Amino acid sequence: MNETLTETATLAMGCFWGPEALFGSLPGVVRTRTGYAGGTSSEPTYRRMGDHTETVEVDFDPAVLSYEDLLNVFWDHHRPENINGYKGRQYQSMLLYRSLEQKEMIGRVLQKRGAAGKGEPATEIHRFTVFYSAEERHQKYYLKRHSHAVERLLTLYPSIAEMDRSTLAARLNGLAKGYANRSGVLEEINRWPMPEEERERIMACVRSIRW
Repeated sequence: MNETLTETATLAMGCFWGPEALFGSLPGVVRTRTGYAGGTSSEPTYRRMGDHTETVEVDFDPAVLSYEDLLNVFWDHHRPENINGYKGRQYQSMLLYRSLEQKEMIGRVLQKRGAAGKGEPATEIHRFTVFYSAEERHQKYYLKRHSHAVERLLTLYPSIAEMDRSTLAARLNGLAKGYANRSGVLEEINRWPMPEEERERIMACVRSIRW
């Protein structure tokens, strides 16, 4: 993973806990975070979201995982017209493109899906303007339901905030939700470009976690 060449996808597909875990489980994703976007209200919070939507930002390495791949995962894993039975702006299906290239790719993927008979999804598509990070308790929600996992990870990271920003936390959040398994995560970590001693320390930590 090359952090200097990462791109960012900004999307919404219902309650942000599940999508953060889903995308965090994918090799090529470097970092995930939950937040609020798509509206005009200033400084939204979970209790005062205004006209914003629960949103996930995904930093990814396009050499490993393309924006097109992410778009297909996005549309394959929710029903934009009826997200888990929820209504209203909080759970809107939305894509916020951050460049002309992303906008054009959205159009191309929609054409391909239409040609395959998948229909026109009820997803709002807008230019990205601003993203407000959600509160700490909404970051890596499924991972944090496992106190021993957090305890072990804090032997690797100096704070919860640093843990939340890590690729490892993204993967383990996906594992905690059931989108990944430990053996697959360990196999991927074994290919991460870092000193062998550091890699072994991370893998030992993952093996020690009691789920």
